[in-house]
Amino acid sequence: MHGWFRKIVKSRVTSSAQHEQEAHVPKKSVCSVSRESSSSISPCCSLSSSSLGTAPSKPQQPHSAPSSRRWSREYDVFVCNSSFQSDIEEAFRLVSFLEASPRSLRCFLMQRDACPGGAIATEFCQAMQNSHLRALLITPDFLQDGWCKYIMHQALAEGPMSNRIIPLLQNLSRSQCPPEVRFYYQIDLSSNPERGYTLVNKTVLNYLENLDKNQKTLDYSMDSSSNGAISLPKEREADTQVYDPAGMPTESDIEER
Repeated sequence: MHGWFRKIVKSRVTSSAQHEQEAHVPKKSVCSVSRESSSSISPCCSLSSSSLGTAPSKPQQPHSAPSSRRWSREYDVFVCNSSFQSDIEEAFRLVSFLEASPRSLRCFLMQRDACPGGAIATEFCQAMQNSHLRALLITPDFLQDGWCKYIMHQALAEGPMSNRIIPLLQNLSRSQCPPEVRFYYQIDLSSNPERGYTLVNKTVLNYLENLDKNQKTLDYSMDSSSNGAISLPKEREADTQVYDPAGMPTESDIEER
């Protein structure tokens, strides 16, 4: 009787152990499958995350981004004006307009940017050489200022037929304009200064955009050249060309903007 009871208990314990093993097998297989599936998916996920997290090699620049040749000079515009108070105030208004956002041009103004105690002639010449364009605020006081005449002649000496000089007339007729720059396209600030400031801004932007185009053309010609010929840099060629009024912005351009 005792042996029979032990057999029954043993058979139940064995059957319960088998049930527990069968119950553990699906759980183990599910865990292993999940681990296997996760291990097979993880490379794809890591590849996707790495590709999304990688920054582009070169950021996209806006269409109107300035060229590298623009930054070869410290200033975009050198403003020359007389030391009379009215001319200084007008020059400050012009520079404030050009430097304001979104134009953000870099301007040199003697009364503001010159180093205190520096030699005037040296300051003028260095600033001109570090500027792309030279805006001459020609007024009756300008004609009486010896330093203004000096700057005008220095700018003309660098390029007598240069397109880098912008004569700005105020309270002065064209016939009273200095004969050295009389053939240049002149912007009148007398009647509508704001319109004149906008024309100056448009002129500077056109010049900087041409620098970019000329640089790309020069790079392409140097890359595609096989005979080793060296061409003159485009900026230097542009400096020796006759000043073309057709390249200047017109009033219709301003109205469209």
